[in-house]
Amino acid sequence: MNAQTQSSGRFLYTASVILLCAWVIVPLYFLLINTLSSPDTVNSFPKSFIPEFDLGSLQFFAGFAGMLTALKNSILVAGMTMIMSILIGAPAGYALSRFDFPGKGLFRLLILLTRAFPLPLLALPLAVMFIRTGLDDTVFGLALVHTTLAIPFSVLITFSLFSGIPLELEEAAWTLGCTRLTAFTKVVLPLILPGITASAIFAFVISWNEVFAAAVLTIENRTLTAFLLQNLDTSPLHLKFAGGFILVVPALIFIFAVRKYLFAMWGIANR
Repeated sequence: MNAQTQSSGRFLYTASVILLCAWVIVPLYFLLINTLSSPDTVNSFPKSFIPEFDLGSLQFFAGFAGMLTALKNSILVAGMTMIMSILIGAPAGYALSRFDFPGKGLFRLLILLTRAFPLPLLALPLAVMFIRTGLDDTVFGLALVHTTLAIPFSVLITFSLFSGIPLELEEAAWTLGCTRLTAFTKVVLPLILPGITASAIFAFVISWNEVFAAAVLTIENRTLTAFLLQNLDTSPLHLKFAGGFILVVPALIFIFAVRKYLFAMWGIANR
């Protein structure tokens, strides 16, 4: 009976992993197929499982006016969002993990609840404030909005990671003559760096996928998501697939390039 239970458990685990991988990979594969197929094939049925390697849709976007500028804006905004969310979120996460104060648990809950506040309600006040301060239609202004969206997750992720580092390590450094700052930079930071990088990756994904604020607060300096939303609304189906492919691929490349930090984060969490 025990052997049967273990066998059933392994079967359910394997089936769950296969189902989860299929849930992620199959839509991406069909997106690739439709991007690399001719317009007639995209609109035909049944669908082919082998791409035709027709680059007409991608060539159209490569020469489309404003597309490269929008791609550059998305990279700039996502990069600034990563930096600002870590510079603000990591110290807050460290303070939550190392210091006790009244209402600490409630404060953590309120940080998470800020993500439940609907962004469309802030559209008009944000637009008015940005116009008055000169931040409207700027990459930096949009990065500030995306940073406010990423900070709650950055704080909570870094809080959990800092909590996994024993305080005794810092105390040992203090006894050897280190200040709190030097103990943090020489002892804690090297251990927590993969987790901080993973938090930055999360902020990058939030910024890259965000479309509402980018569409409302920018006109000339729109990001790739807002640019595609504006231009693909009435476009043919094959161009919509190509636009989705162009939007997804840079984020996948970025995550694949820094994947080792994600695995390192799991190593910290498992200790």
